[in-house]
Amino acid sequence: MLVEAEIWTIARTDQGNAVLIRPLGSESAVPIFMGQLEAQSILIGMGNVPMPRPLTHDLFIQIFEQLKTTIVRIEINSLQNGTFYAKLILKKGKEEITIDCRPSDALGLSVRKKCPIFIDEEIIDEAGVPISSITNKTVDKNKDLTKTEIKMLKLELEKVIEIEDYEEAARIRDRINKLETNS
Repeated sequence: MLVEAEIWTIARTDQGNAVLIRPLGSESAVPIFMGQLEAQSILIGMGNVPMPRPLTHDLFIQIFEQLKTTIVRIEINSLQNGTFYAKLILKKGKEEITIDCRPSDALGLSVRKKCPIFIDEEIIDEAGVPISSITNKTVDKNKDLTKTEIKMLKLELEKVIEIEDYEEAARIRDRINKLETNS
């Protein structure tokens, strides 16, 4: 059975980058490991970080919009031999369309469109870890990803100042300040 969930945090661990998916109201989370670029794309989406050109997830969203298709939800629906599987549930008119995808791609789209995330209870039982077992060390490693996001934002800030887009520069500056204050 699927239960609604959220991205609890993103952390860098000894095993790589992990997005921790937490069922709503639960005291456990499921770590889904992925590459640095995938984790960064999710962070960029979570932070509404403007990019000079669309990233792949932004491109897909533009395509969906042009095709008058909406993202209804994502489902992390299977775990086989250590590999997570996900589905993207779309709606075009009255038709519901299901597309197989990687959890990292599903999450990258989800954070941009603020659509619900669901995870299968069997996955939680098999791969979930108590939130209390996640140490401050994990939180400290999460700061590394924040530093990466800040670096990317500073590069973007330089570009928008160069083209004299001061309104966008102020927005980016505010996002950098918020990230620096919280880290």
